[in-house]
Amino acid sequence: MVKINSVFRYLFVGFVTTLLAVAFNPNIQPTMSNNSMFFSTPSLAVDSESKDVDYMTNLGLMKGHLLVGKELIAAGKVDQAKPHFGHPVEELYIDIENQLDDRGVKQFKSSLNNLNDFVVAGAEDTNKLNSMYQETLQEIDTAISNLPDEKRQNSAFVLQVINGLLDTAGAEYEAAILDGKIVEIIEYQDSRGFVDYAETIYKNIADEMASKYSDIDAEIQANMTELKKAWPSAIAPETAAMKPAKVSELIEEIKQNSEKVK
Repeated sequence: MVKINSVFRYLFVGFVTTLLAVAFNPNIQPTMSNNSMFFSTPSLAVDSESKDVDYMTNLGLMKGHLLVGKELIAAGKVDQAKPHFGHPVEELYIDIENQLDDRGVKQFKSSLNNLNDFVVAGAEDTNKLNSMYQETLQEIDTAISNLPDEKRQNSAFVLQVINGLLDTAGAEYEAAILDGKIVEIIEYQDSRGFVDYAETIYKNIADEMASKYSDIDAEIQANMTELKKAWPSAIAPETAAMKPAKVSELIEEIKQNSEKVK
């Protein structure tokens, strides 16, 4: 999966912010501690909102993987589904593992591993698969519900999460296509799962968006409807239904409209 580890992203953002702070305010003095440099100003710390957005985005990416994986199993493509049950624990869990402890949330790595192992083994018992799948989704939802209700129901916050999901989907989709052909099936399917989950959580704020930001809501929903045409099914077609440039354009339009919501 095409994804920059959030730890490195925070370090990069912090480094750039530090340089800008020195450039524009030479009076700021650095403090040295254990071979690291930081400035005694709260504006240079990664704010809690950004951490919460990153936290929920990572959990959303997990759900996107599982959603498309389950869809593939239902279509009889267990072999294609296998990577999508592995990615949450192999690529994403590390980004939220320490945060779960900090937030007082029960670790659920074992559930992800057990579900992955069951699918890798063939997932022949449908009832057991459904039970394990729902249990794992519930544990992810419990981790998400650790965020305050007012944040999870806030349109501006949720739209930031949606933008993170769509950015990752756009990168995956672009990586999947070469000369108009889908050459990386897993990346195509990843991106489908992320867009599907982005649409799901948009529904949670749809009423507020329609009542407070009707014009913006109409544009976002129209762009989302058009965007989803890039993924006609979980099973990848030979030829891409939409050019990566068009996918990126639609995602950017959604982001620009979402930034108007305060």
